[in-house]
Amino acid sequence: MQLNKIKIGDTVRFLNSTGGGLVTNIDTKKGLIYVEDEDGFEVPVLETECVVVPKVNMETNFPVKDFSQKPDAQIVQDIGQKIKIEESEPIEIIETAEGDKLQAFLAFIPNNIKNLSVSTFDCVLVNDSNYFLFYNLIIGDSGQRKSVANGIIEPNIQENLATIVNTELNDWENLQVQIIPYKKDKIYEYQSAIDINLRIAPLKLYKLHSFTENEYFEEPALLFELKNTQETLYAEISADDIKKAMFQKEPYNKPSLHKEKSKPNTEKIEVDLHINELLDNTSGLSNADMLKVQIDKFKSTLEENKHRKGQKIVFIHGKGEGILRNEIVKLLKTQYKSYQYQDASFREYGFGATMVTIR
Repeated sequence: MQLNKIKIGDTVRFLNSTGGGLVTNIDTKKGLIYVEDEDGFEVPVLETECVVVPKVNMETNFPVKDFSQKPDAQIVQDIGQKIKIEESEPIEIIETAEGDKLQAFLAFIPNNIKNLSVSTFDCVLVNDSNYFLFYNLIIGDSGQRKSVANGIIEPNIQENLATIVNTELNDWENLQVQIIPYKKDKIYEYQSAIDINLRIAPLKLYKLHSFTENEYFEEPALLFELKNTQETLYAEISADDIKKAMFQKEPYNKPSLHKEKSKPNTEKIEVDLHINELLDNTSGLSNADMLKVQIDKFKSTLEENKHRKGQKIVFIHGKGEGILRNEIVKLLKTQYKSYQYQDASFREYGFGATMVTIR
C-alpha cells in the first residue's frame, strides 16, 4: 500500500537531488511522475524519490493539514513496518583516514562562467570530514536576518544549499555560517562548534579570477574554508577594482578536462557512465533508451567482476538531475544488497561518482 499518494497538481521536491516542481502527469504502471520545474521543463522521476511539499497558510506561515483522507489501521501498520525496516538497515558511514580533522567549505559556483554578469550561482556546502554536520546558513545584517538553508549533512558529502540569481547578490553580502559537528553512536574527540561571519562584496562574483580550479569540483569555484577566526573574512574590493571590472573584459580560459589528479588506487576500476562515453551517436534515442544503456553497462560491469571479492569499482554518473544515480542506488539496495557502496572521493572524482565494493 502506498503511504503518501501523490496527485496531479501537488507540489513536490526531489529526495536525492536538488529541485522539484508541479506534478503534471502520473504513469502508474512505471511508477513515474512528471514534474514541471520552474523553467517549464517536464522531468520524469520515480514517485518513490519524491515527497509532497505541504500547503502553507499564508497568514500564519504554518503547513495546512489535509483532512480529506483519514488514516486507517492498515496505513498505520504499514508506517510502523517501514520504520522497523529502516531502523534495521542503517546506512553504513565509511570514514577516511584524514577525515577526523574537521574540514568544511562553502563554495560559490557560477552556472555561466562565460557571462558572469547574467549568471546564477550555486552555493554548495562541502563536508570533507568523518563528522555529521548540523548547519545553518544566515544572510542579511543584524536588522534583517534570514536563515536560507539548514539541516544535517552526512560525512564526506556535498550539498547544494541554494541557487542565487544576480538580483539577490546584495542580500548575500553578509553571511553567517553555524556548524555543529558530531558522530552517531561513536566516540570522537572534542570538536568546537563553528560560528563565523563571511562578508562577500557582490562585485567579487563578477570577477573571473575569483573562481579557481580546486579538488572538489570540476568547475572553477570561489571556495571559503569554514573555521573559527578572530577576524571576519572580507573580500576587499577597491574603487580601482570596480572601475576596471566595469570597463575591462577578462579572457575566459576553459579549464582542462584532464587536470592532474592524485594517483588513483591501482586496484580500482573506473567506469564512466556518461552516455557520450558509451555511444558514438545518440540520435533517435529517448531519455529512457539512454538510461537503459547506462544501466546495462552498470550491470555488465558488476557481472564481470562478481567473483573478485574486495574489488572497488567507481561509476562516474555526473551530477545531472540524479535520475541515473537513483536507479543505481535502487539496484544496489535490491539486486546487489551484499555489495557495499558510497560516494566516491571528492578529491579524485569531484561531484557525481559512486564507489561499489564487491562482497
